[in-house]
Amino acid sequence: MDRLKQIESFAAVATKGSLTAAAGAEGVAPAVIGRRIDALEERLGVKLLVRTTRRITLTHEGSAFLEDAQRLLTDLANAEASVSAGGVKASGHLRLTAPAGFGRRHVAPLVPRFAEAHRDVSVSLNLSDRVVDIVNEGYDCAVRVGDLPDSSLVSLRLADNRRLCVAAPAYLQRAGTPQHPGELGRHQCLTLSSNASQARGWAFSVDGELTHLRPSGRYDCSDGQVLHDWCLAGHGIAWRSTWEVEQEVASGALVTLLDDFAAPPNGIYAVFPQRKHLPLRVRLWIDFLKHTYGDSTYWSPAMP
Repeated sequence: MDRLKQIESFAAVATKGSLTAAAGAEGVAPAVIGRRIDALEERLGVKLLVRTTRRITLTHEGSAFLEDAQRLLTDLANAEASVSAGGVKASGHLRLTAPAGFGRRHVAPLVPRFAEAHRDVSVSLNLSDRVVDIVNEGYDCAVRVGDLPDSSLVSLRLADNRRLCVAAPAYLQRAGTPQHPGELGRHQCLTLSSNASQARGWAFSVDGELTHLRPSGRYDCSDGQVLHDWCLAGHGIAWRSTWEVEQEVASGALVTLLDDFAAPPNGIYAVFPQRKHLPLRVRLWIDFLKHTYGDSTYWSPAMP
């Protein structure tokens, strides 16, 4: 049985959530998809999916393999496109969306660079902290930061997103420095009030287990930049991504806290509606993001 077909079927089932949906998209019987998954699991010697009559879920090994499988399939599609395009230029209108804070700093500056390289492509960029429905709202690609909800959308991990607690030296001199996540309840914590952000709380690794806390304080805000400013002003402790605070940490304006309890990173992703027949402009944009964010020097504090 073709190895590539097995991997394609696994990725389709994982993203669509059922054998029936994956089979319908390909125009084959669900049993065919099931046999491919069985053959893949047997060849790899691990269980990738847990199948019941009600739902299909990924195992730990399945989640890890899915990222590599999607990356492989995307690279293959891009390689085929570069040949089949036969020198055809990317053209048309590219509609993009990204979270507001990350988008201002790490998506918007890339748009002119991409457009300069592809003169026949025009670009619209929407920055919003709500989870945009890219299919029904007509977007070609979204950049998303953090844990992704279950979805039939295709995602490609572009880089790690590390989160850490930070505070200004003035706050720590006044309130003390927490030594354990459990002590955050005695501190002023600056939290996001948006329902779409940090829904599970602040993440820590405690005794080898991933733990989510919901600290509170006198201030919360739906805008991450406001939390950033409040934190710099010494009003409390914030839980932020390294890309938001690395320059201030490097300069000493902010101090990292609870580093020994830092949770494993989640991801920065490109998310798009489908894999087959993506317009060349979309494939090139995703490839541009992958190469830009994949360069470790890009995330240096010296970068703007």
